[in-house]
Amino acid sequence: MIRVLIADDDAMVRAGVRAVLATAPDIDVVAEAVDGHDAVEQARRHRPAVAVLDIRMPGTDGIEAAAEIRGTVPATGVVMLTTFGEDDHILRALGCGAAGFLVKSGDPADLIAGVRAVADGAAYLPPKIAARVVAHLAASGAGSQAGRRAAARDRVRALTAREREVLAFLGGGLSNGQIAQRLRVVEGTVKAHVSSILARLDMDNRAAAAVVAHEAGIVPPAAPGPP
Repeated sequence: MIRVLIADDDAMVRAGVRAVLATAPDIDVVAEAVDGHDAVEQARRHRPAVAVLDIRMPGTDGIEAAAEIRGTVPATGVVMLTTFGEDDHILRALGCGAAGFLVKSGDPADLIAGVRAVADGAAYLPPKIAARVVAHLAASGAGSQAGRRAAARDRVRALTAREREVLAFLGGGLSNGQIAQRLRVVEGTVKAHVSSILARLDMDNRAAAAVVAHEAGIVPPAAPGPP
């Protein structure tokens, strides 16, 4: 059972997220929080597999909470709830170790898929959000979009052929176990490749590496997920 914490200052949003997750037989919402400080306390108390945090909350926001949760309860993966126009916040959340991102107005099925993916150790970066991040990086002065794509391709070319293959699957939101099945290798081999990829790309989390995979244009088409 995947134990989940929900944090949002809007009671209706919390109720909606809980209702969606309640339809999944393998997910159990064990706690709710109304702000980032409360979320950190609830995460320490309940040790959920996944914390679903609103990216903006009063007081301690979701990004600060994500950083503290990742630092004090590292086994808890973080999924950020965002709205359009919050691209700066998404970039900050990536830097704080968030592993998944979901748009509040998105498909409810994405919420379940994102929680499952992050609980399984994967990064969940839907193509629409990945495209926004890539475009925002270019618009923010971090290089033109074409320039960033070229730089990402150069960085990816420095990887081995197998590492490029693994990075592509990371960008597609696959867990180590799923990648192992695709490549017909043991999961430990995939873990070693992921560690090497993160070191070579000078990154400390899978979601940031997934952005590079999207920038380089190597992410394979999404496969149908479980119901």
